[in-house]
Amino acid sequence: MASKKIENTVNNNVIWSLDDIMSDRFGRYSKYIIQERALPDARDGLKPVQRRILFAMNEAGNTFEKPHRKSAKTVGIVIGTYHPHGDTSVYDAMVRMSQDWKVNLPLIDMNGNNGGIDDDPAAAMRYTEARLSPYSSLLLEDIDKETVPMTNNYDDTELEPTVLPAKFPLLLVNGSTGIASGYATNIAPHNLNEIVQVTIYRIYNPESTLDDLLMFVKGPDFPTGGIVQGKKDIKEVFATGKGKVVVRAKSEVILGKTLNQIIISEIPYEVVKKNLVKKMDDIRLNKEIDGLIDVRDESGRAGLRIVVDIKKDIDPNLVLNYFYKNTDLQVNYAYNMIAIVDHAPVLMNLETAIDAFINHRKTVKTNACRYLKNKKEQRIHIIEGLIKAISILDDVLQIIRASKDKNNAKERLKEAYLFSDEQAEAIVMMRLYRLSNADINVLKSEYASLIREINELDAILSSPSLLNQAIVNDLNDVVAKYPSPRKTVIEDEVSEIVINEEAMVANEEVYISISRDGYIKRYTSRVFQANEKSLPFFKDSDALLGVSRCETLNTLLLFTNKGNYAYLPVYKLEESKWKDLGYHYSHYIKADDDEKIVSAILLNSFETFAYIVTVTANGLIKKSPVESFKVSRSNKMMSAMRLKDDDSMIKAFVCYQNDLLLLISHAGNYNLYNEKELSPLAVKAQGVFGIDLKDDNLSDAIAIGKNDDTLLLASESGMFKRIHLSDVALTNRRTKGLRMFKLVKSNPQFTFKVLTVNANETIIIHDGESKYLAVKDIPFMNLDATFSAPLKLEGDYFILTKNDISLIADIAFSDISTAEKKNDDQIKLF
Repeated sequence: MASKKIENTVNNNVIWSLDDIMSDRFGRYSKYIIQERALPDARDGLKPVQRRILFAMNEAGNTFEKPHRKSAKTVGIVIGTYHPHGDTSVYDAMVRMSQDWKVNLPLIDMNGNNGGIDDDPAAAMRYTEARLSPYSSLLLEDIDKETVPMTNNYDDTELEPTVLPAKFPLLLVNGSTGIASGYATNIAPHNLNEIVQVTIYRIYNPESTLDDLLMFVKGPDFPTGGIVQGKKDIKEVFATGKGKVVVRAKSEVILGKTLNQIIISEIPYEVVKKNLVKKMDDIRLNKEIDGLIDVRDESGRAGLRIVVDIKKDIDPNLVLNYFYKNTDLQVNYAYNMIAIVDHAPVLMNLETAIDAFINHRKTVKTNACRYLKNKKEQRIHIIEGLIKAISILDDVLQIIRASKDKNNAKERLKEAYLFSDEQAEAIVMMRLYRLSNADINVLKSEYASLIREINELDAILSSPSLLNQAIVNDLNDVVAKYPSPRKTVIEDEVSEIVINEEAMVANEEVYISISRDGYIKRYTSRVFQANEKSLPFFKDSDALLGVSRCETLNTLLLFTNKGNYAYLPVYKLEESKWKDLGYHYSHYIKADDDEKIVSAILLNSFETFAYIVTVTANGLIKKSPVESFKVSRSNKMMSAMRLKDDDSMIKAFVCYQNDLLLLISHAGNYNLYNEKELSPLAVKAQGVFGIDLKDDNLSDAIAIGKNDDTLLLASESGMFKRIHLSDVALTNRRTKGLRMFKLVKSNPQFTFKVLTVNANETIIIHDGESKYLAVKDIPFMNLDATFSAPLKLEGDYFILTKNDISLIADIAFSDISTAEKKNDDQIKLF
């Protein structure tokens, strides 16, 4: 609704709308927050509450040469006289100014618990004691010489400074942080010596460039040390006042006989140590990387120390890189150099920040010189009166003795000898011992000294170069009295964090199992060996696709009926118990829960000449190099084969050069040809027809190597036959093919699975319970023969064939009414 003013007809005043009132009041509030609460002054680097604390303690004599006083007393003085706000805000400001891990130069010297780098809170103000630190004296020096403007406090009973004299650029040395209305500031601490030297250079060279100044200032210097990387970023920050610099912890790698260690001695600025240690330990507990034995905090009186124990076969530098990437062991410090200049917030660069201090210091020094000159001139005036009085001492004494009182004596002296009021006051208050010749000589010597000092002050006031030299002398006194070695190391370039997770994984033997619905389990060798005579648990509505021995550095590829594949490093799989359900593949990657796994392939390396062949229910086939399935980020499903809407992928398997490809249909027709008849295609390609299917569907496909000589053919109803490979004739790729078993109209059989076997194998057939069948007990039959029934099966079943250390699983459902359903549930695990 539009803002309106409503006329008050009673008193003819204007009544403002709520919108106008809120706008006006919030504007005033924002102005107050910006100028008087949250942002520091560019001249002395202090916020109002900090300035009032230091001034109140100085006025109360609570300085570094004297004993500490209760913090509560100081807080009471500050909020009662200068800062009418909550005691918590005042005490928090006191505590921060005392914390040497937050500021380079603590301005408050506090006894008692003033917090810690673990973000521990300080003790209550009634338990701690405080006084000004020696550094504060550099900020308050000459405040009694009318060097800075004074203003009334909130109740007009006292005067307080609007800025402190500040002998050095505190804003850059200690930094500052704060949030106001529409403005925020974040200024890093810098080294005192460097800031003083660059200020001196700027005084003598006011037209100097940023490159000139960077000869003196290397970059931020945090009280917690650490390493700052990237001179280019530092220059950008100093040029614009905004930007980020990389800050990382200082660490040491120790290679031991039984284990390796990372010793962290310095952490990034404003990082909470206990949170950092917890995050690092969580990485260990969650097994995000292998090889971490322990993470512990050994910090104490000797300093900060975080120790990470690592297995001997893991490279500590790789672990360190992982910590840099995933914890606050490396952070970006964001500069936003906003401070109050001429009562307004200004984004400053390095030059403007230094110039603001220099201009302030010139004003302070000029005011101090004028004050001292005035005081010295007043003293000279008194001395001149005393010397004159001594020269006419008898007359002076006679006038004083004849006077009725002090005031009468002053008036008579002023009338008789034209003394000023100040001179007359000094004469009547003069003690008799001052009349000796020695004291007269002292007065004359003091007079001469004052003349020289006034001449020096006049020279400073009239000469900009001498004024600059006086400021430079003060700055040199500061660094001479308080030398400050640099804590933070500056490195030219930002180190690229390269995380090779595989290099941080101990290559260990493990076992995995996979179900048709996509539940994956990983077991230790001990768990597998204790349960190898039984099958892992799976849901009744699900089916076990296989169990395989592998290594943690292997890669598992899962292929689904929708033509997608998942890329899962084995080391990322979470360990499970034998009777647990396991984790669904969507626990590791973004995927639809309704996709069924049709094949799984374990790879030791992608650097191979092998191909992965994918086939569909409509008879399409495609081979792609194994290396083309490798991805850099495995956080979602990827396309393995482009499918039409009425098609689905039924299998993926590996073939090598000169392997034979056997494709068999649901009705029992097969094609057999060399893999060279297929040209390699991209992973996302659609493929070509591998067999001519009309009113049929592809049931299975396999690769046959040169050492394979026997095929095992299984029907949907649980019947089997063995076939000599020599009986299987080669065909062309795109033909209907030849028959692999006899078609009996009275008892029709349909293909379930074909695979290569050897006579010494034993297969496991599971139809609700596990049954063992020796391959040699399945008779060889010709292609024109039907099947045999070596055992009786009840309902749905699947096959596990044991070959060396791998279990290859195939699933059959005797009640399948359509080929599409059957094809959704076929698996081979290599």
